[in-house]
Amino acid sequence: MHKSDYFQRLAQYNTWMNERIYAVCETLPDEVRKADRGAFFRSIHGTLNHILLADRLWLGRFCDRPFESKSLAEELYADFTILTQERQKSDREIQNWANQLTEEKLAAPLTFFSRSQARECTYPLWHTALHFFNHQTHHRGQLTTLLSQCGYDPGVTDLLWLPGTELQDSESKVTSN
Repeated sequence: MHKSDYFQRLAQYNTWMNERIYAVCETLPDEVRKADRGAFFRSIHGTLNHILLADRLWLGRFCDRPFESKSLAEELYADFTILTQERQKSDREIQNWANQLTEEKLAAPLTFFSRSQARECTYPLWHTALHFFNHQTHHRGQLTTLLSQCGYDPGVTDLLWLPGTELQDSESKVTSN
């Protein structure tokens, strides 16, 4: 497996999980979704907004299209329907970006200004892409906890169960006890 394949798989997983999480969140009354639950970004809605904001910030860095925001806690969209539409749009952009990655691009340096470190940083693109996808997973984990605390089941979230990835009978399999 090439590194580029790995990031394409993570982009697929990101889209799949966002579809699942947003489907559950759509069933919540707005006041439940926006209630301050003591989370880092206060609410379910605030956490969804933060993930989208961070994704756009990183995608802007990756594609040389800077994304400006006031803070990492900025609410991009108060309306859940618009937030959902914008999430879907960004997920398509992430998949398109991941699909054009090559080993050469992944090895190239990426220089950006880090707000959290208050300085310019340079890393190989593959390392920042790994952080990008890990950041999404980290905050989706927070969302599943918040949803569970509200009595909503987010369902299976493991990468292993991403549809279309299990080997079929005609494919080579390694069995384990």
